[in-house]
Amino acid sequence: MKRSFFFILGVAAFVLSSMSCVTSKKYRGLQDTSRQFMNERDAFKTDNIGLEMKNRELEAKISAISKETEAVKDDLSKAESERDKALGDYNKISAKYSELQNAQEDLIRGNVKETQKLLADLREAQAKLQKKEDLMHQLEQNLDNKKASLDELTFELEKRNARMAELEKILDAQKKIAQDLKSKVSEALLGFENNGLTVSMKNGKVYVSLDEKLLFKSASWDIDANGRNALKKLAGVLEKNKDIQVMIEGHTDNVPYNPGSGQLKDNWDLSVKRATTVVRVLLDGSQIDAKRLSASGRSEYLPVDDHNTAEARQKNRRTEIVLTPDLTELYQLIDKY
Repeated sequence: MKRSFFFILGVAAFVLSSMSCVTSKKYRGLQDTSRQFMNERDAFKTDNIGLEMKNRELEAKISAISKETEAVKDDLSKAESERDKALGDYNKISAKYSELQNAQEDLIRGNVKETQKLLADLREAQAKLQKKEDLMHQLEQNLDNKKASLDELTFELEKRNARMAELEKILDAQKKIAQDLKSKVSEALLGFENNGLTVSMKNGKVYVSLDEKLLFKSASWDIDANGRNALKKLAGVLEKNKDIQVMIEGHTDNVPYNPGSGQLKDNWDLSVKRATTVVRVLLDGSQIDAKRLSASGRSEYLPVDDHNTAEARQKNRRTEIVLTPDLTELYQLIDKY
């Protein structure tokens, strides 16, 4: 269905271009929208792979415990069989012992030699009976130990199942929070999307990426009026969502920065300066707690396009505002186990 969508989009763009009814700017806008959809698709795939990996890890642990439980059950069954066999032997020897006692009483006045033989047989039977009784006690003790081990493994399995269910519930809740936040940000910045601004979700975080052309002039860190307007709209969303942590990252291309006689030395300085400038615009006149914000410069070392072309360098010159929902509950659950 997605391939059909992109095919229809391409045909529409071709037809519109051939009819000379759509400007090249709108055509580029369609291309940006297509790339955004592909980026969001990749982001969802990444989230899904992460959740599947965590789920497979928990399932592997549960499978191991289940196998160990089955082994204990087998040992328990064998122990019960041995106990039953020993009990049968014990009953047979007890019957034999009773017969010998009766015979002894019958022959007590008879042949002394025969009586002594019967006494010897009786003692041997008593010794065997004692051994079987000791063995039966030992088997019963082993059986109790196996049952206790089985109960412990069953309890541990139930705990792990409960933990997995709770973890999945919190992950789903965190994912929904991030999705709701992305919707709110996209709605607030609707007029800027595909005009130098994109909103995406990756690894449970919301990324607001602003092209250099939307905020700054080349080699400058002064934000123009259009960029300030976009940041003010984003600040309004952040004021209403007080549990969101905000990281502002400045990114440059790989062209060396030529500071001349200015105060900045290189792309590191420029990327940091741009990030701190965005922080100040977000805080100016807003109710956002400054503790929630942090700024960092990435220089040229985290590009979105590795090609050494003018188009790639334009993509890499950007500012990313990373919005992270509160993950305290999730981390506490992980630390608990």
